[in-house]
Amino acid sequence: MLKSKHTITFLISLSMIIAFSYLSANRNANYEALKYTHNRGQGIDSGEFFIGYKLCAGCHGYDSTHLANIDEDSNDVNVFDDWRSTMMANSARDPFFHAKVSHEISVNPNNSLALQTSCLDCHAPMGAYTALFHGATTYSLAEMFSDTLAMEGVSCMSCHIIGTDGLGSRFSGDIPYDTTHKIYGPFTNPFVGPMQLYVGATPTYSFHISTSEVCSPCHTLITKTADLSGNLTGGTFVEQATHHEYVNSIYSSQQIYCQTCHMPQLEEGVIIANQILSLQPRSPFNLHQFAGANVFMLNILKNNKNYLGIDVPDAYFDSTILYTNNNLKLNSISIELNVDSLKPDTSYFSVTLTNKAGHKFPTGYPARRAVVQFVVLKSNGDTLFKSGIFGSNYEVNNLTAPFEKHHDIIKMQTQTQIYEMIMGDVNNNKTTVLERAANLLKDNRLVPNGFTTNHYTYDTTKIDNDALADADFNKSSSGVQGNGKDIVHFHIPSFGYSGEVNVYASVYYQSVPPGWLQEMFSFSTALIDTFKSMYNAADKTPVLCVSDQLLNVQLPSGIASGNSLSEISVFPSPTRNGIISITGSEIISYEVFDSESKLVLQASGLYSNHISNIKLPVIPGIYYVRIITNSKIKTVKILRL
Repeated sequence: MLKSKHTITFLISLSMIIAFSYLSANRNANYEALKYTHNRGQGIDSGEFFIGYKLCAGCHGYDSTHLANIDEDSNDVNVFDDWRSTMMANSARDPFFHAKVSHEISVNPNNSLALQTSCLDCHAPMGAYTALFHGATTYSLAEMFSDTLAMEGVSCMSCHIIGTDGLGSRFSGDIPYDTTHKIYGPFTNPFVGPMQLYVGATPTYSFHISTSEVCSPCHTLITKTADLSGNLTGGTFVEQATHHEYVNSIYSSQQIYCQTCHMPQLEEGVIIANQILSLQPRSPFNLHQFAGANVFMLNILKNNKNYLGIDVPDAYFDSTILYTNNNLKLNSISIELNVDSLKPDTSYFSVTLTNKAGHKFPTGYPARRAVVQFVVLKSNGDTLFKSGIFGSNYEVNNLTAPFEKHHDIIKMQTQTQIYEMIMGDVNNNKTTVLERAANLLKDNRLVPNGFTTNHYTYDTTKIDNDALADADFNKSSSGVQGNGKDIVHFHIPSFGYSGEVNVYASVYYQSVPPGWLQEMFSFSTALIDTFKSMYNAADKTPVLCVSDQLLNVQLPSGIASGNSLSEISVFPSPTRNGIISITGSEIISYEVFDSESKLVLQASGLYSNHISNIKLPVIPGIYYVRIITNSKIKTVKILRL
């Protein structure tokens, strides 16, 4: 159980308790209306089936004698201290989670208890399932805040008593807990006496505890769809399908499990319990680091731990943040920047991104996104081209409404490649309300190696049409699916510049982008306002995952492919009235850019030798006119007075 001194720094505040007290009133509602896509099973005889982490920490925490829970270099690797500063340990204390549940039930108050029950099955499983096993049919936030077991989040017993009944095919919080007082572990012939004596449970070897299936009940979530009036439509939406993404990859067939990255192994033996002299070292030993990608929320938890009732030293959070940063940089994605060709007036680059994870990147909760930043600098440091630039509020500049579509080719600075999922409501309008999600508007997240659209899980792991039509999205040059790559092509206009450039490509990760919060922050509740204050005070800098660069690239000048560009003329310059003309041979199209490289005019399909009465914008300044003929491209600078 939690320490008694946690007295209610986090039992939120009196106003929050009052705000949620009504939520626990209907405990005996018909469960069939609440179960969503899973079947929680029948109630069982009264009794207790979970224990608090303090009983586990006595043996599996820090050993003051420094004999147990250390690696071969005498580094402390105890599972309790690694776990306690993770998102798993704090899943019930996560203020963003609190705010999002509050948002959802504010939008659909008639479905309040069903929403809370579904969410808490995974965020507070020991509390939710204890209530279930004692005959309850619902479980609310108000109950969670006053339940010490629930507030432990995904604690030791939350995972180690998961049984095998239907495991791998039960999702959306339908966790097959074994209620026979067994605690499953990865080592054969466990020493059962101490655990039976001290916690009343029998340690039991089972291979399933080391597999990805043990993660599947909570890492595939299918929600029921409500219309804009809050009425259930009978439809469903796959909010996240991390487990199915993994199944649709090479890693599943190669028996490379989730634990490989998120619980890395030590091959040397580790004595796994304190003060039991007869214990022999066990190997391999899984570190309980649970490093994912959510650096942003880990920092919020650390910086607000007193308010949230988190009794964990900063040093432990620092370690978890370090592990998480390393996981993002080493295990998520790789990048390769190449020059494809350099021609007068246009340079062609490509950025190859390879998903190194065993699931989509990003994966999980649909707020997550990865942004490709591409910058070309002249030799004097001036910017020639920039895409994927973050503004002062850490939103991407020049986003296309209602969302940025997938790009195969980027030609303009107003285009940005963003890998993300976008949900649509029953009217196909973008939404961040999970229960309103009815249609997939976008999902171009990088798929894992081995992923195919003909796999049986594809109905829960779909790719959007734009990405599917991209010839090199998860496809080899011969069109074969499954390489887990995407190539983004950048066609960069030179705007008359010929000289050396430095080219930079990077991928940034955001777990809670500003745009995701707009709908939620339009509501005001105690929980939403609390998170909003924490969010506003937080460092929202996107996390750099990977980067690559090409230095001292010489752009060509002069004649293109032996054809004289002087045949193309744009006049007059300067122009006082903003009217210009173009002459040349077989002009196919033209584009006009302002001094910030923003496209302001364009026309195509012309096939003309003379175009007149082109009217520049009324704002005076420098403009660049890019003309394309059947044999050449030319860019001309025009001064508009």
